[in-house]
Amino acid sequence: MTTLKLVGATAPAHKLWGGRFAGETAPALDALNRSIGTDFRLWPFDIRLSKAWAVALWNAGVLPLEESQRMERGLDAVAARLRAGATPAASDEDVHTMIDRLLHEEIGDLASKLHTGRSRNDQVATATRLWAMDACAALDTAIRGLQRVMLEHATALDREGALMPAYTHLQRAQPVAAAHWMLSHFWPLDRDRARVAAAARAAATLPLGSGAVAGCAYPISRVLLQGSLGFARLSPNSIDAVSDRDFVAELLFALTMLGTHLSRLAEDLILYGTSEFGFVQFGDAYTTGSSMMPQKRNPDALELTRGAAPRMLGDLVTLLGTLKGLPSGYNKDLQDDKRALFDAVDTMHLVLPATAGALAECTFRTERMRDALSSAMMATDLADYLVRKGATFREAHGAVGRLVRESEETGTELHSLPFKSFAAAHPLFDHDVYEALSAAASVERRDVEGGTGPNALRDQLEAARAAIAQ
Repeated sequence: MTTLKLVGATAPAHKLWGGRFAGETAPALDALNRSIGTDFRLWPFDIRLSKAWAVALWNAGVLPLEESQRMERGLDAVAARLRAGATPAASDEDVHTMIDRLLHEEIGDLASKLHTGRSRNDQVATATRLWAMDACAALDTAIRGLQRVMLEHATALDREGALMPAYTHLQRAQPVAAAHWMLSHFWPLDRDRARVAAAARAAATLPLGSGAVAGCAYPISRVLLQGSLGFARLSPNSIDAVSDRDFVAELLFALTMLGTHLSRLAEDLILYGTSEFGFVQFGDAYTTGSSMMPQKRNPDALELTRGAAPRMLGDLVTLLGTLKGLPSGYNKDLQDDKRALFDAVDTMHLVLPATAGALAECTFRTERMRDALSSAMMATDLADYLVRKGATFREAHGAVGRLVRESEETGTELHSLPFKSFAAAHPLFDHDVYEALSAAASVERRDVEGGTGPNALRDQLEAARAAIAQ
């Protein structure tokens, strides 16, 4: 998070409040209360909503057109100064105070009329919602970037006909198409995109016009504000509007789930990249070496991705813990919502491109994947063989279990057991039983929708392409 340098330590205080106070605010409170180091990034959105408010004041007959237009031009000048690198003064409590100060420098006392009918309560809520809507769009783009890398790998693995073990409890379970495994990480990201989109929709409720808590006393058109700022709907209750941070919680939850899914992808790749597995070979750009051991290639990008997931969770819990104890209406505790929100979004914008880059330069060693397949993984296929011959699955399960035990005790793969062992295990076994021990045949048999079979996988790849295009 950017740390802003405060200038003008001797400048007179510029506050949006204070008339009823006889004394100065304690320096310790000023230090605690000042949020501009966090909320400065809201300035483009505060400028937007302030220009819309200037138009709304004119539309309501509060300002003449000429003053409204002067305000808009003044706000444009403030935006130009901020883009050029204007920095906060020591007296700037938050970004809204800073913009108000700069606007006074541009248009004089007319700037004091801009705050007519509004409060920082509905102002900051609106700016934060605008920021969140913008952030959701950027997050969706970044997630789709990672999905494209996954889809490219899945397409190449499918073209090669690569097979690999699938695991449950980290034990070899059944053979699957390697592309099917890759796409198992694609679809969680698609659900994450849906959650991010839902968070964007939740953010698209306009609080501006709610005032501090009771609504605006001037006949401003909230519908006009809604349309000009791009919101989908108006907040129905002013008390709720200024304190509603559900949209922040929803976005943080979406990011927590996204972080969790990225962590699981990273964990798979880290495991598969070990010498013991050898399914994945890492590239140079997203790995690091050891200061002591020259042979090392460490998957740091993936490990940092894995480590970011609990940070997302921490930000979510921080916000929920804050919201849980609040009475209705605005409370200053809500100032910290942006620390959690910005931290989570900033972290994810570091993690997503690094994960995509690390995955893009991975090489999948399909021969090692195939070598890891064993006929014991076709035990379920043997049971299915007996079921097709007329046995119950419970009966078949027991017979195959006895064969697996013999295989382990004799150190012999299932496909190398003599036929007499199969005949002893169950009378329905015939000499064609060895065909059931083919990994390729096992995969081909699982061709139901969502399965690892070739036709199902082809449909899944098409669905993934369509999902990215949405």
